[in-house]
Amino acid sequence: MSPIFLKDKTFIIAELSANHNNDFNLAVKTIEAMAAAGADAVKVQTYKPESLTINSNTGHFAPRTEGLWKGYTPWDLYTEAAMPYEWQPKLKIIAESLGLVFFSSPFDKNGVDFLETMNVPIYKIASMEITDTPLIEYAASKNKPMIISTGVANIDDIQLAIDACTKSGNNDITLLKCTSEYPAKIKDANLRTMIDLKSRFGTKVGVSDHSMGSLIPTVAVALGAEVVEKHFILDRKLGGPDAAFSMEPTEFTEMVKAIRDTEAALGTVKYDITDKDKFRRRSLFVVEDIKAGEILTQKNIRSIRPGIGLHPKYYNSILGKKANKNLSKGKALEEEDFD
Repeated sequence: MSPIFLKDKTFIIAELSANHNNDFNLAVKTIEAMAAAGADAVKVQTYKPESLTINSNTGHFAPRTEGLWKGYTPWDLYTEAAMPYEWQPKLKIIAESLGLVFFSSPFDKNGVDFLETMNVPIYKIASMEITDTPLIEYAASKNKPMIISTGVANIDDIQLAIDACTKSGNNDITLLKCTSEYPAKIKDANLRTMIDLKSRFGTKVGVSDHSMGSLIPTVAVALGAEVVEKHFILDRKLGGPDAAFSMEPTEFTEMVKAIRDTEAALGTVKYDITDKDKFRRRSLFVVEDIKAGEILTQKNIRSIRPGIGLHPKYYNSILGKKANKNLSKGKALEEEDFD
């Protein structure tokens, strides 16, 4: 059975990521706050440091010299940010008891195997893993909907990722427009790319947003996003690798409201009008007393409100006709009033 994000509302994902700060109780409190803020799902990340890097501090694996994670080696960063595997089944139970969908981004085949033991309903491929087609193919082979971020991908990369899914017989794919900067700038969002993704690849689309505030997700929904993903933290003052670009509960709540209001404003295609609408329009009225046999003219017949008489489209065709009865000023003109 397809998960909730295939229904007729935006699937709003709260990303826990590294915002557990290696404290299980903090992770639980954060998930509770996600539910209270209106999220549809909580997403975690399933990896160990060796899933992404090697334990070395030289060359490409030396401490970073700039950016949000300056001073960290990749190994140290992923060691600090990783969520212990033993937490995840417990957190899934808690999340589902709160009405949230719980799923994850795996970063190697072992992670996929572990998540299969938990029967997660969705797999998410992170932006930096989009070229790992063996991983994508393996995750897709589990026959779960696939959400794939495209933050560091070109058109060929995206096509290869889609091909890896379809090769496994999995066509349930959602592509997320993502700007892989932390935090990302609004001017770099390029949300028209999301529209092009849908047109070019024929998939569902959405946005994984690392900017501050809710502008990008709200605009994305107005443009047709079916999925929105945002990092969530109880308080940015808690710190941690992802704190600087994560939303606090009040901010997330405001984003959810903005998205739901946008959905309501988009509504459906609707052209029918109510009787009240019809009343507010114009129609033909007698604006001067007319005696039986008198000619209908521009002086004694006019188009005015309300819309309870003959349609104004008949105005020119009835001029010059004769009233067949006395017609009082203020009477809505009807077909039986003239010959």
